[in-house]
Amino acid sequence: MSASNEEPKLPVSERVAAFVKLFERAVAFALLVLLVVVVTLTTIELAGIVARDLSLAKNALLDADQLLELFGAFLLVMIGLELLTSLKDYVRHAAVRAELVLEVALIAVAQKVIILNPRAGALAQLSLAALILALAGAFWWVRTARRRRRAPIPP
Repeated sequence: MSASNEEPKLPVSERVAAFVKLFERAVAFALLVLLVVVVTLTTIELAGIVARDLSLAKNALLDADQLLELFGAFLLVMIGLELLTSLKDYVRHAAVRAELVLEVALIAVAQKVIILNPRAGALAQLSLAALILALAGAFWWVRTARRRRRAPIPP
């Protein structure tokens, strides 16, 4: 083989960067598949909880504990769906959208608030309130900045 037929070798740093990028995409795809399985199983479990609670309910009414359990399970499925959207975007565009991450965080904190024991201490309640305000403020700031740039949300 002559030297003119050989492709020039990329520098080691570029080969490493290409390998890391390929590895990141493979891991993201694996996480996407695993998350589909988890969301599917969680949805099936939620259906079981709904069926159980309705069969045990007196006069077709659920008590407060049953409702809180259901709302918590619904929000877990929603968190899973938002994570799926975020991972799907990462696989498609190789970028993480800050708005999606903040949405997932807000839903997760809302789920925690809903299932929080009413007897939780004032510090726990104030901490969650501060976290919600911080996340909502960050979400507003990111969305406002995107709108000012008139940057469309990727499909």
